[in-house]
Amino acid sequence: MEKWNKITIDTTTEAVDAISYQLGELGISGIEVIDHVPLSEEDRKTMYVDLLPDEIAPDDGTAKILCYVDEDADVESLISDISVMLQELSQFLNVGAATVSLGETKDEDWVNNWKKYFKPFRLDDNIIIKPTWEVLKEQKEDDIVVEIDPGTAFGTGSHETTRLCIHQLKKHIKEDTTLLDLGCGSGILSIIALKLGVKKAVGTDIDPNAICATEENCQINHITKEQMTVYQGNLLTDEAFCSMLGTGCYDIVVANILADVIIPLCGIVTPFLREDGLFVTSGIIHTKEEDVVQAMKDNHLEIIEINHMKDWVSITAKPERS
Repeated sequence: MEKWNKITIDTTTEAVDAISYQLGELGISGIEVIDHVPLSEEDRKTMYVDLLPDEIAPDDGTAKILCYVDEDADVESLISDISVMLQELSQFLNVGAATVSLGETKDEDWVNNWKKYFKPFRLDDNIIIKPTWEVLKEQKEDDIVVEIDPGTAFGTGSHETTRLCIHQLKKHIKEDTTLLDLGCGSGILSIIALKLGVKKAVGTDIDPNAICATEENCQINHITKEQMTVYQGNLLTDEAFCSMLGTGCYDIVVANILADVIIPLCGIVTPFLREDGLFVTSGIIHTKEEDVVQAMKDNHLEIIEINHMKDWVSITAKPERS
């Protein structure tokens, strides 16, 4: 059975988003957050949750971030990088105790721990995300239900960045829309887009586990290979891979990644798009918004809409007309 190194960071709820973002920059994708923040009224309305467990303590502003990394990883170097990152963040953010400790966990422990808290929820008015192991108790006639098993390396779709992308996709998807999903992860954006009416979706990711997860989730949701194809490759370093994806083939290119990946993507995305095609981006922490905006302008992309949700930003653009 596979084992994982578990790095625990003691911090504050205020700093969770910023630290999680920086952990992503360090290449850590397996993150679990433990805090005592109660569900808001909005959360209660959109999630299938009646009551919080009685044993949950009052919110004291503290949080733990658990990072799961491969047992063969250079943990000492990683902990050092995390400590430096926390020190830098502490200059402008209350990071709390900011202690970093190391433990170990079995693969099944991690999987079963997060599965306990992943319940069906409404992504928006008529889209429900349902884990494969849960039974849906409540459903409206026009609901679109997406079943997903994200595995240990990918998100469940509940994050603000996913919601921002779906908000844009719902506005622009038409009957014959073709979609290119850069950094498809679990495939959730493409699967939702196909259920919303996209004719054909193509997904890419640099992680082979993402390809497997996307293919499995497509099968669960009865998405055929004719409807969606996924490829492993790096668009930023492999010109042949870019060429293989096709030129002028897509009505929408969506990238829900990190700002530091979206910025260089701005320089290569236009050839993928059909005339009047759209580049829909998210995963941008608010402190990087201006950097992404500038990258789009530098690469002759006209910004048509910017949306915010909490600390996250979505920017939709199209190529400037010559």
